[in-house]
Amino acid sequence: MTVKASVSISDQQEAFARRLVDEGRYSSLSAVVQRGLELLREETELREEERAALRTLVEHRRQGSFLSEDESHERIEAMIAAKKAQYGL
Repeated sequence: MTVKASVSISDQQEAFARRLVDEGRYSSLSAVVQRGLELLREETELREEERAALRTLVEHRRQGSFLSEDESHERIEAMIAAKKAQYGL
């Protein structure tokens, strides 16, 4: 089902859309707008999925154990020493 809607676009947007139609990349201005909305929907859904995955990761990490400041410092120093040794420093 399609719905007719009136939208306002800038002169630049209209010129760009018309150029796409004139080049044969889209059949009509409506098709250009529909594709733009579809891309926006896909982008929005992807960002929502990424946020959900990040929230899950953060929650998982929050439930795990944490290192003390001293333990963290010791691990960092050990990583630095290993890298220096790797490069012969």
